[in-house]
This record gives sequence, C-alpha cells and structure tokens, in this order.
Amino acid sequence: MVADNSGNQREFEEEVLPYLHCVYRVALGLAGSAARAEGLAYETMLKAFRGWPQFQRDTSARVWLLTILRQTFVKHCRTSRRTGASIDIAKIQPNPVVHNVPETDREGRFLKQIVDEEMLRALDALPDELRETLVLSDLEGLPYTAIAKITDIPTGTVKSRLFRARQALLQVLYDYACEMGYVREASRDDS
Repeated sequence: MVADNSGNQREFEEEVLPYLHCVYRVALGLAGSAARAEGLAYETMLKAFRGWPQFQRDTSARVWLLTILRQTFVKHCRTSRRTGASIDIAKIQPNPVVHNVPETDREGRFLKQIVDEEMLRALDALPDELRETLVLSDLEGLPYTAIAKITDIPTGTVKSRLFRARQALLQVLYDYACEMGYVREASRDDS
C-alpha cells in the first residue's frame, strides 16, 4: 500500500518554500560565495523536505530551516576548514565613530548601509560563529531569542558575538565608509 504524500508536499510547499530566498541569503552570508551558498541552500531544502513529517507545526518554519542550514554549514566547515584572510578579534576595540546614525543600535544601522563587495569581503573574514550571528541578526532581522535557538547558544552569547562582530566590521570598514560617504569622518574634537 502506497501512502498519499500529496497533502504533505502541498503543506511543505506552502509553509517552507516562501523562505527559500531567506535560506539562500543566509547561506550566502555564511559561505561567502554564490556557488557554495546554492549548494548549502539546496542541501538545506532537501533535508527539510525529508524531515517535514517531524516538523512541529506550532513552531516557526523559518527558524527551523535556518537551524538546518546552520547545522549543514557547520558540518561542511568541519570537513573542509576555511582558509584565507581573517580578522583578529582579540585586537578589536570599541569604535564610537558612527556619528550620523542617531539610533541606539548604531553599529547595526551602519552595517545595513554598506552591503557591497567590500562588506562581503569583510564579512567573510569574520570567524564563522561571529559571521553567522551577524548575518542572522543584521541581514535577516531575527531577534536574539531566535538566533539563540538556531545556534544553540545562550541569548547573552548571541549579544556578545553580535557586538564583537559589529565592532570588527566597523574597524575594518570605517575608512571605506568615509570614502564612500556612508558616514562622516570623525574629527579630533568629536572623540
């Protein structure tokens, strides 16, 4: 006897497929290249389809998909260690230079203004755990609690990683942001 899966497939398509672009954007932020991101997104959606019968219907499909994506990304990182330029997080100092952004979350607002090749290179240089937190928060707009659930870390650790990631990017991108006119350069009197 063959089971009728058309209801499950239709439900999957309605609940999960609207988040395909979100999965790809996060994968691109994590992987750093379109080819790797496409592979991660494909593998995530395949795993989600296979695991759909176990999905808890009263939870967020978006958070569930991003959790699968993260686990897939971590598995890939373990099998092939990334190489290349990276940012030394120990040398990052708080950077109060973002003067023309009047919000409480100045670093997050600043980083949302700079999404181009330079930003992607700087983002790719972050350690994986900082990059994934930043991508989930600043590019996908997820709240700390959802990020904590996806990454399986405490909310306080999410906040700490996000702060360190933003500071690292600010330090790397500040001169570029001034040159491009995203922020005004701080004068000596502004400090």
